[in-house]
Amino acid sequence: MYNIRYSIMKLRCKDGFQFDLKSGSMALGALILFFLAACNNQPETNRNEIETPVSVREIHPTQSIIKYFNTSGNALPTSSAELNSEMSGLYKLQTNPRTGRLFKLGDAVKKDEVIIRLEDKEYENNQQIESRKLNLDISEQEKVKQEQLLGMGGSTESQIRSSELNIINARYQLANANINLEKMNVKAPFDGVITNLPHYTPDVKVASNQPMVGIMNYANLFMEINLPESAISYIQVNQPVNITHYTLQYDTLRGVISELSPAISSETRTFKGKIQINNSALKLHAGMFVNANVVIDRSDNVIVIPKSVLQTQRDRKFVYIVERNVAVRRTLTIGIEDDDNVEILEGLNENDQLIVRGYETLRENSRVRILR
Repeated sequence: MYNIRYSIMKLRCKDGFQFDLKSGSMALGALILFFLAACNNQPETNRNEIETPVSVREIHPTQSIIKYFNTSGNALPTSSAELNSEMSGLYKLQTNPRTGRLFKLGDAVKKDEVIIRLEDKEYENNQQIESRKLNLDISEQEKVKQEQLLGMGGSTESQIRSSELNIINARYQLANANINLEKMNVKAPFDGVITNLPHYTPDVKVASNQPMVGIMNYANLFMEINLPESAISYIQVNQPVNITHYTLQYDTLRGVISELSPAISSETRTFKGKIQINNSALKLHAGMFVNANVVIDRSDNVIVIPKSVLQTQRDRKFVYIVERNVAVRRTLTIGIEDDDNVEILEGLNENDQLIVRGYETLRENSRVRILR
């Protein structure tokens, strides 16, 4: 009789199912095969049964999206002037009626308001304003007298015409004298703000053609732009423009395309244009370098989603939505795009639950769990 030695062999499946075998047993091979078959027959967890956590956003067609053409340039004042003295005279800076103090940099001025007066008594006397007024009165009275004498035969048509000529000459002489006196006043040519005011010692004589004051109206600004040839089909006069500047982080000014040149440069392949900017609140300052976003298309009350959730396969755009805890792929037709978002023309419906986070590893019919 044979003395058979054996030892215990333990085999364990990955799911915990275990056999205890005695090595040396004649049925060892068969038992191992049975064990392996039993392990293979254990149910495995389906990969699709693993729930991927996702975040969703419910679709509502109530948003707006705007497509822009972006350009930039310097915002310049529509009205500006640097005024020089036309005559010599004693420098007299005038008082600002709104502040009760002498005019200074940054003060607002009204059209025809006298900012600086130059005084020269000798020059003013030489204009003979009072004598020219009197001469005009005499000339007018002489004409009346000649007309009365004409009815009595004491005057002629030639004498009346001569008196009319005297009146005209007297009026011109008085008007020219007043014009010469006005040259002693430095006036604002339009409503604006003082941007330059060189210092002169009061009551010191200033020569003619000296810089006196700079005035600017920047309630309305304009911006010169160069547009690429490709934009000529969709950039038109009167198109709205949004104006931004880094100092206006939470504000946008309104502008409009005011002028467009029909000529395209053969060197740069661009054409010129102008933008009028409404700066009535004076938030921009003349000379600022600003960004201009020309509105070239707009859609309201549409479905808009972030560009970041779009995926592409064979030139087709698609996203995932959730239906009964399963990810479903939707192929999209897109419309207007901006920097961050895109309009959806087809593929999504109202109340769809769009997956906006956790979509990167999804496949069709992947099980998902919505994070609240």
